[in-house]
Amino acid sequence: MAIELLSGRILAPNFGNSIYVWGGVITVFMLALSVGYLLGGRLSVGQPSLRKLSLLLLAVAIAIVPTILMGEAAMDRVFALIEDPRYGSLLSSGVLFFLPTLISGMISPYAVRLLVSEYKTSGHHAGLLFFVSTFGSAAGTILTSFYLIMYLEINQIFLLLIGISTAISLLSLIAGRNYVLEA
Repeated sequence: MAIELLSGRILAPNFGNSIYVWGGVITVFMLALSVGYLLGGRLSVGQPSLRKLSLLLLAVAIAIVPTILMGEAAMDRVFALIEDPRYGSLLSSGVLFFLPTLISGMISPYAVRLLVSEYKTSGHHAGLLFFVSTFGSAAGTILTSFYLIMYLEINQIFLLLIGISTAISLLSLIAGRNYVLEA
């Protein structure tokens, strides 16, 4: 959610902050999440492991890096080609945020598969995961919009998010060395 929230600030200098821009941003994030959910569910069918989940978290962090390094240049290029804020913001959102959001979407269904050991408790585990995920999104939204944006630049916030995702990935890799999924 922090990335989605910041995306409006990133697109505003080129495309403004209109309903069209937010419509494009939300559309790209929803499409990327839906494809990510599908792919994460398919990936979890093989031999799911905490190690693979950790690598997904690391992949999200890596996928954000191009936004920091080339985001402004990419938006300038898109704006030079498409000045209409509807389509320019849609394309810019896709270029900058589709991949990291897709990978983020893969995490929830994959994590559900790791949590569920028998089908009778699958609803409980999925509900618990969705609770934690949604609560974390709400906390990240408040933290970003009320505090981080006042004290840090956008790229610094992205670096903080990359650091958090990388730290969680590394911690889960370390903690999960001896974790074996029961079939």
